[in-house]
This record gives sequence, structure tokens and C-alpha cells, in this order.
Amino acid sequence: MFKHYRGLWMLMGVALAVFVAVSFLGPVTVGGYQLKTASFAEVLMAEAEAEAVPRGATAVAGKTKAATRKAAPAKAIPAPVDTAAKTILLIGDSMLDGLSPRLSAYAKKNGHTLYTVIWYSSTSEVWGKSDKLRHYIKTLKPNYIFICLGANELFVRDIRNKRTKYVRNMLSDIGSIPYIWIGPPNWKPDTGVNEMLAAETAPGTFFLSNGMTFTRKGDGAHPTNASAAVWLDSVVRWMPRHAAHPIRMELPEKGMKARPKRIFLHRPDEH
Repeated sequence: MFKHYRGLWMLMGVALAVFVAVSFLGPVTVGGYQLKTASFAEVLMAEAEAEAVPRGATAVAGKTKAATRKAAPAKAIPAPVDTAAKTILLIGDSMLDGLSPRLSAYAKKNGHTLYTVIWYSSTSEVWGKSDKLRHYIKTLKPNYIFICLGANELFVRDIRNKRTKYVRNMLSDIGSIPYIWIGPPNWKPDTGVNEMLAAETAPGTFFLSNGMTFTRKGDGAHPTNASAAVWLDSVVRWMPRHAAHPIRMELPEKGMKARPKRIFLHRPDEH
């Protein structure tokens, strides 16, 4: 039976070959009539181009969206650890009462110089409206900054509209200085402060503290000094693999105590 259909299969094969050839050659005129080519060739070429488009990019007019805009310089994370001695500025609210002693011990162990600025009851709005950050950067000339703010903004409604501009003001003051923003140690669910800070800070510069377990002082909000030390240890362990600019932070010897080179204190009602 196969012999009876051999001629038919050969005829169909020739017809398919002619069809493909016409598809790639373009319009053909026969007896004064123009034959419209099939889209078969276009489909094949489109699929081939699609294979060349990187995953996540969309083809536009023969190019990718990634190719039509300037590529932003990407920081490699994890980045190499910077082993140079740093002048560190630590700024924030009353959470620094617990964080500063532990960061002082790290600074002493690793040859860094630490300045701490505690502005009690402060928020990103308070700092963002003030010139204090610019003042301390100009005066102390830090080349690394730690920020801990947000605890006094856990329950601010519509926080993106109310606080984003102030966070941006602070980051503008910081400029190109490497920094890490330590998120607040939530004791209750927040209304968006962590999400807002994570969105506004650069990749590898925001440490999410929410979700950690803390032993609290009597007010139910502030970690005890021992718990704050564990908190900072967690930030340090996070840095080598996740920070955009990790610095040398070898673990201090057990029981090592130190103080910042200088502590600056500001009252809640200061402007």
C-alpha cells in the first residue's frame, strides 16, 4: 500500500519546498498577479530573534528595552571587603543607646574611628528637614555612615507620601558616602516604614530588622543592651554577603568595651 502513496508524498514534499522558498524570497508575480508570501519565514525569524533576547527583556523594533536605555552601573554583591580604617558616623534615634557601645567595640577592634549622634525621638522627617546631617558630614568627614531610624514612624499612616521626601533629603546629604540603614526593631506590625525605606535606599544598603527576636526593656520597644549587641552582630554578619560596600568588621574579643571618640546628643524639641 505504501507504494501507492509514494508519488503523492513526493508531490507534497515538492509543494512544501516551493512554499518555504517563496516565503523567504518575498512577493512573486505569476501571470500578472502578485502572490502574497506566507508569514512562515517571519515567524521563524521572529522566534530566532526571541531566542537572542535576554530573559526579562522585551523586544522593541528589533532591539531590547535593555539596549534602548543606558545601562545603570551595577554593584557586584557580594562586594570585596574594604579593609581600610574608616571614620564612621552613626546617627539615629534612641535605639543608638544600645547599638553605639557594640559598634564602638567593633571600631576599636578593627581600627575605625566612631562618632555617634543621638537625636532622641527623631524621625526621618526631623532629620530630613534639618541641616544636622550635612553639618556632621562636613565637620567630621566620615567615609562610612550607619543610620538607625524608623522606630518612631512605625505607625505613621500614608508614610510614603509623608516621609519619602525626607528620606531622599537625607540620602542626598549622604551623597556618595557608603552607608547602611538599619531598619527599626519592630515590636508591632508597621504601616509601611520598612517597605518605604527598602524602596528608597540603594541595593545592599538596607538591613531589615523586622522579624528578629529581641529582649526588650520595660517600655516594650527598646532592646536591652545585650539584645542590641546581638542585633548589631547580625548586621555585621549580613554585611560581607549582602552589603554594597562591606568593611572590615572582625568580631571583638569577648567582653571588649569601648566608647565612640565622641557622642553628640540632641533633644527631641531641637530643630
